[in-house]
Amino acid sequence: MTAAPTIIWFRQDLRVADQAALAAAAAEGPVVPVYVLDDEAPGSLRIGGAQRWWLHHSLAALDAELRGLGGRLILLRGRADTVLLDLAQAVGAHRIHALKHYEPWWTAQETALRNRMELRLHGGVALTPPSRVLSGTGGRYRIFTPFWRALQAQMPPPEPQPAPVRVNVPAGAPQGEALASWGLLPTKPDWAAGFSDWWTPGERGGWAALERFAEVAIRYDHDRNIPGVNGSSRLSPHLHFGELSPAQVWHTIADAVGKPAEPFLREVGWRDFALGLIEQFPDSATRPHRIQFEALRHTPGSDPAIEAWRRGMTGYPIVDAGMRELWATGWMHNRVRMIAASFLVKHLMGDWRDGFAWFWDTLLDADLGNNALGWQWIMGSGVDSSPFIRIFAPVGQGRKFDANGAYVRRWCPELAKLPDDVIHAPWEASAFELATAGVKLGQTYPEPVVAHEFARQRALAAFAEIKAG
Repeated sequence: MTAAPTIIWFRQDLRVADQAALAAAAAEGPVVPVYVLDDEAPGSLRIGGAQRWWLHHSLAALDAELRGLGGRLILLRGRADTVLLDLAQAVGAHRIHALKHYEPWWTAQETALRNRMELRLHGGVALTPPSRVLSGTGGRYRIFTPFWRALQAQMPPPEPQPAPVRVNVPAGAPQGEALASWGLLPTKPDWAAGFSDWWTPGERGGWAALERFAEVAIRYDHDRNIPGVNGSSRLSPHLHFGELSPAQVWHTIADAVGKPAEPFLREVGWRDFALGLIEQFPDSATRPHRIQFEALRHTPGSDPAIEAWRRGMTGYPIVDAGMRELWATGWMHNRVRMIAASFLVKHLMGDWRDGFAWFWDTLLDADLGNNALGWQWIMGSGVDSSPFIRIFAPVGQGRKFDANGAYVRRWCPELAKLPDDVIHAPWEASAFELATAGVKLGQTYPEPVVAHEFARQRALAAFAEIKAG
């Protein structure tokens, strides 16, 4: 008698190697591999535009990997819990295997499914389930440094496992929808036209990126804060979509460079920390952890200065370079993310939730946890955050981390011929320097949308108001 098939439910875990749910399902017999495009789950954040570009290519890559194992990926659309229950009935499946996820809409759907049929959840999204990283009194951590110490005590993670040898899809499995019918790719204008110059989505693309980084990871701690050099791992989109597992990344980099890997592995640990905080504070994208920040006055998102920030036209070169890099590549250097975010919420008094929404739509790696906690960190509203009164001076930050102007010259080419000492403050250049560089402030490059010292004093005054109650 033929065994009943089991369903493997793919989400942000689009790989075949070190995929515990796929391995478990394949070991039981026939498998129905499915990805559900769910824009309908209550409380969910609809996948952003940039991520949809990546998702299209990642799903195509996953289907190719499964076909190499004798299977195929079935694409369905709708509320995931409803779609999966209907699919189980159609193919006669009694069990679903999936990796455990931590976003609130996924945990809600896991509960809904578990109430209707057998759902087996496996680890693999985090280095270890965040709920297992506990203090000496058995409590959950809300501050990263002690969390990291406790997590290290449980490391290294288990050795990554290979892909199953064979994935057998039953003949009665549905064909599913055509990937092209989902319209995940932009049409006209094709704002993602340059993405493929920077990225190769999919499991094989992730491995190629990991191997490239392993060759230079020993310099990570020195280079990571300099946006003008290629010092970042650029693995975040592959981790976000689960094309690489955290365990694969940990072991590859630790084996490649040994002790100097720790600063990078700490960043992988921060991802676990963010997942743990999302479990504890599922509304982190909409509500400040420190409730007094609800009273802070904000500039409306429709304000011309906020729009200038989105377009990389604030008149502050390090901010503009970052925002233009984001639009062109779907990614931004982490140091510059902090500078650009600080500028929005403190120089412009923008709502951090507007910043979260823009990053969610334009970043390829926009994890709910990292995105929400990053904004709350810079705002000072998070349980573990920088104080609001720490206001980055964009000129000083530019001169410190992009001293030779390489990053600004790349992304703000209209400023490329300015000397190093004024490229981060074009208004300080002499008339001769501006003319020689072909820069006309207010024409070829904007004047600053706000003066730094005025913005600083305004932000401090607004913060004093909420502190006073």
